[in-house]
Amino acid sequence: MTEPTHSGEAHSGALAERLNWLRAAVLGANDGIVSTAGLVVGVAGATDDRSALLTAGLAGLLAGSMSMAAGEYVSVSTQRDSEMAALAMERRELREQPEAELEELTGLLQERGMSREVAREAAEQLTERDALRAHARVELGIDPDALTNPWHAAWASFLSFTVGALLPLLAIVLPPTDWRLWVTVVSVLAALSLTGWSSARLGAAETGRAVLRNVVGGALAMGVTYAAGTLLGAAGV
Repeated sequence: MTEPTHSGEAHSGALAERLNWLRAAVLGANDGIVSTAGLVVGVAGATDDRSALLTAGLAGLLAGSMSMAAGEYVSVSTQRDSEMAALAMERRELREQPEAELEELTGLLQERGMSREVAREAAEQLTERDALRAHARVELGIDPDALTNPWHAAWASFLSFTVGALLPLLAIVLPPTDWRLWVTVVSVLAALSLTGWSSARLGAAETGRAVLRNVVGGALAMGVTYAAGTLLGAAGV
């Protein structure tokens, strides 16, 4: 009776993990697009020098990708440390007070809709099979075999931000001078439409509203930085 449930939970957990990684990648790319676009468009408002635009864009790309990677590494490392500490405490409790832990597991299964008798039987079977895994999943919501990996998170953030940042960087330095700004604005807004649609689809949300938010936010960021760059350029700063 418990085997299909276990398999279903494993598949559900794997699917949720994949969706979380995809969502993180889309959001990382979105951050790379917006932040780098705002930077290079702002510089373009002050100067049309290709080397200055390339330098600013590369600096923004590297700083942003490293910042994202470091932030994800620290965040996920903290989460992993918390998970490891919770598992260590659960392991100690199972060793020191197994009966109390069995009763606790029975109560948790009852809260999920099982009768007292069925919950007790299921708790005993799960405990015999793997007590720590049973408590980790039911009580803590942790899969001991799939703990978060800070290095995976860091590399995913680094790569997704870099891919997103490359679009406005290439769009501002490759076209002829007269076309740079418009090519960048159009390509960035198109990319933001795609990332907004993708994030909404992954989150099962309304796509139209997500796309509109993304496009308006990106356009506003570029407009503000371009105006600032133009004013600074006119002032000779």
